[in-house]
Amino acid sequence: MKISVVTLFPGYFSGPLATSMVERAIAKGSLEVDLVDLRTYGKGAHRQVDDAPFGGGPGMVLMIEPLAAVLEPLAGSHRVYFSPAGTPIDQQMIDRFALLSHLTLLCGRYEGVDQRVVDLFIDEEVSLGDFVLAGGEAAAAAVIEAVARLLPGVVGNPGSVDTESFRSGLLEEPHYTRPAEFRGFAVPEILLSGDHARIEAWRRQQREDRTATRRPDLQRD
Repeated sequence: MKISVVTLFPGYFSGPLATSMVERAIAKGSLEVDLVDLRTYGKGAHRQVDDAPFGGGPGMVLMIEPLAAVLEPLAGSHRVYFSPAGTPIDQQMIDRFALLSHLTLLCGRYEGVDQRVVDLFIDEEVSLGDFVLAGGEAAAAAVIEAVARLLPGVVGNPGSVDTESFRSGLLEEPHYTRPAEFRGFAVPEILLSGDHARIEAWRRQQREDRTATRRPDLQRD
């Protein structure tokens, strides 16, 4: 899979791309990440990529011409723009992205992009959540990591992905490891029983109870 990231700050990704599962996916050849520096497509000697908004108001807007020069040749990919007006990212969206051969992530800055960029060159607007970031780089890094761990051969135990939070509309159950007791807090006895059928039933109940208490919005009818 290839992910193209259009950004004014390609250096932002030096850490995320060299860490954990993303690094592993790239090393295995399962993932290729192409960082596209928007500044190289800027206008004039100063490589201008932004300008004041028509109609006045605070802030600057990323211009359409540099973005068109980048995004138009990427028409064969699925082009995504991070925006507060976008659809909130969820696991189902990540699952869908992981099946693509080429995904393009556009990181906005300032007041965002000229709306005509979205109208002409973007296939999907998405949002990391109901809050505002300085730009789309953090959201892009999150999507890259979430997608990378779903690619073949990246996660050590592929079965672990199937029981994670947001699968089947449930949060994941709590987990415990050694020691069996710490400062008076003991591991639930059933997990030490060796009875795998009872353990699985307990885990299922924990998933249902946790979801009902913490994220009832996830429960399916």
